[in-house]
Amino acid sequence: MTIDSIKIDSIKNGIVIDHIAAGKAMELYQILGLGKLDCSVAILKNVSSGKLGKKDIIKIDRNLDLDWDIIGYVDPNITVNIIKDGERVEKRQLKLPETIRGVIHCKNPRCITSIEQELPQVFKLTDREKRVYRCLYCETQAGK
Repeated sequence: MTIDSIKIDSIKNGIVIDHIAAGKAMELYQILGLGKLDCSVAILKNVSSGKLGKKDIIKIDRNLDLDWDIIGYVDPNITVNIIKDGERVEKRQLKLPETIRGVIHCKNPRCITSIEQELPQVFKLTDREKRVYRCLYCETQAGK
């Protein structure tokens, strides 16, 4: 017996994060803290996609404020759909953010952020094509 598809209930009010690069959904789930929510969160991994070949999808059964920059940092090709009363009311195309805060940490042990723990970890995009971010304070390149 083979299973061709899995049925996930449609969302009445919530968010669908679509076109996530295959294998990146769990990273996004962790960074956004979706495990702390008390609503339904569905993660679909390696879904067939005509555009990407394979993709991941996250469905959140609640409207909430998400950090679009974090989502764009994980994968700038993601599409976010806002659902109200069972209908898509907004579709957002994301991009790499110019600045990212509190997601990645500077690996330079001499960086001021290693000494002054209360300083925020801030990285600036320095090469959009190669997706290179550098520490605002010491210019060390962020590692993924």
